[in-house]
Amino acid sequence: MIKLKTSVRKLPILMYHDVSPTTSKELTISVEKLEKQFAYLAKNGYKSYHFKDLMDLEKLSSKKNVVITFDDGYVSQLDYVLPLLEKYDLKATFFVPLAYLGKTDEWNTATLPIMTAEQLRSLPATRIELGYHSYFHKRYNELSKAEIKEDTELCFRAASENELPFSAVVAYPYGKYPREVSEKKKFIKQLQSNQFVFGTRIGNRVNRFPFKKPFEIQRIDVKGEYTMATFAWKLRFGKLF
Repeated sequence: MIKLKTSVRKLPILMYHDVSPTTSKELTISVEKLEKQFAYLAKNGYKSYHFKDLMDLEKLSSKKNVVITFDDGYVSQLDYVLPLLEKYDLKATFFVPLAYLGKTDEWNTATLPIMTAEQLRSLPATRIELGYHSYFHKRYNELSKAEIKEDTELCFRAASENELPFSAVVAYPYGKYPREVSEKKKFIKQLQSNQFVFGTRIGNRVNRFPFKKPFEIQRIDVKGEYTMATFAWKLRFGKLF
């Protein structure tokens, strides 16, 4: 039997948060562990993408592909992630909650500093893509349509006033968005009306590209305590069993 060739390829999307010189637990990963993971991607021939790259593609040219994402715009990402991306010739997307530029993660620990607009502008576009992470870092499934509209408008205004080049992609805070069928349709339609092209949840599954559901793209969380064996497994399969 002759097998038909397909242009559909696997596309794992990794999700990180804070980076620390020493600590590696839960949503914080150590520089040492992060470097080992980036080295693994480079050694094994993974091609990294920005979401804006994917908007113009019908198929992926490489057999091994990955999207690397970091949430919340922490200063630690500027300090530790950027040098590693350059060292291993990788790209990443930083999802930023725009109400907190130059402040701290008030929705979480209220201690971790968030990059300023100036710092975000200093990031090289060849390495770092900026994506929306809402304005106030609130769960979309707990907001009304009017509140989501207001939050989005505040995002666009902040990006424009601060001359920040955001791509048309949004990462839902906490991975939350309306799940009831009719409400989800309204939510996605609202995103599309604002010219968004992609929306990401969590889900811990490996996507296939082209995306069948571009507003329900799944990301794989990478926790600080994971071993390299666990990282390699999640990269390939998504969920742990």
